[in-house]
Amino acid sequence: MNNAQKVEFVDEIRGRFNGSPLVILTDFKGSTVSEMDELRRACQPFGVSFRVVKNTLCKRALVGTDLEGLSDHFRGNVGVIFSSDDAIASAKMFQAQIKSNKKLEVKAGYFEGEILDAAGVSAVAELPSREELLGILLRTMQEGPRQVLGVMQAPARDLLYLLKNYETMLEGASAE
Repeated sequence: MNNAQKVEFVDEIRGRFNGSPLVILTDFKGSTVSEMDELRRACQPFGVSFRVVKNTLCKRALVGTDLEGLSDHFRGNVGVIFSSDDAIASAKMFQAQIKSNKKLEVKAGYFEGEILDAAGVSAVAELPSREELLGILLRTMQEGPRQVLGVMQAPARDLLYLLKNYETMLEGASAE
């Protein structure tokens, strides 16, 4: 790789690091080519990209960014997962890949301005997805008007129960 290619690579990687809400550094030592191809194929539907990188060039790309804390983890075989806009779905997909390929190991990650360890990346994968959060928000928004309606209907409902009980009491008294 000549100097111009290195500069281009550093700029491209810096843009990917800055443009991804979730970045996962993984060790893939011992994985076969077919296992790595399977990982890449699994990433495509989610808009996630997996890239094996040169450590020294990635360290240069991280200088002066929020992700600079990841520099210490660029040792040995490093593959980088750059997530799409849906970081949670990307993390869930990667956790599924780790279960199917035991040779993949999380070194570190970056999410929402924080450097994460392997447990932190797993925690991100356990967060509810965007669709689940939207469903929770919708239920929360509907709950207030539903409760107000219940309060408004309570006096009429209570009067109906009172009259029904009175009717039952009168029927019981007339049967005796």
